[in-house]
Amino acid sequence: MSRIGKKLIKIPDKVKVSVKNRKLFVEGPKGKIDLEYHETVDVEVKDDSVAVKIKGELDSNRAYQGLTRSLVNNMVTGVSQGFTKELTIQGIGYRANVKGSSLMLSLGYSHPIELLVPDDITIKVDKNVNIKVSGIDKQKVGHFASLIRAQRKPEPFKGKGVRYKDEFIKRKAGKSAAK
Repeated sequence: MSRIGKKLIKIPDKVKVSVKNRKLFVEGPKGKIDLEYHETVDVEVKDDSVAVKIKGELDSNRAYQGLTRSLVNNMVTGVSQGFTKELTIQGIGYRANVKGSSLMLSLGYSHPIELLVPDDITIKVDKNVNIKVSGIDKQKVGHFASLIRAQRKPEPFKGKGVRYKDEFIKRKAGKSAAK
């Protein structure tokens, strides 16, 4: 049995969870989100908790139970607290700013990079180098943060590039002059 899948998910105050035709709806103070789950699992909403049950004892069914439970837990956390990812830009002349619904990045290329920000994600830029990506969907927040990082990954010699705030880059020594 999946140990994660068997755990109950506590529903905080001000969060409503409902199930209709294999589709789960979660609504809270930060917004609403829905999920269509796999047919091998059942989601039951009780008074203040959500339980994910499996229909058969196959290994794949147990895997879907754990996956569905994690997704539902992320949905409940997202509509009540939200998720954030913080990135830092390092390098001379590297900067970011928000223009309307797009993120403009100057990362040492001959042209600025423009990334369109999805509607359910908010971007805040502080001091032109600190980027904060936030939203209610953990997958979308992480994906957009990885898109920003992929524009200029940190390099190991000088450490220039876009990195997560708590990311450690192992530095390498450069070439040394021969005598």
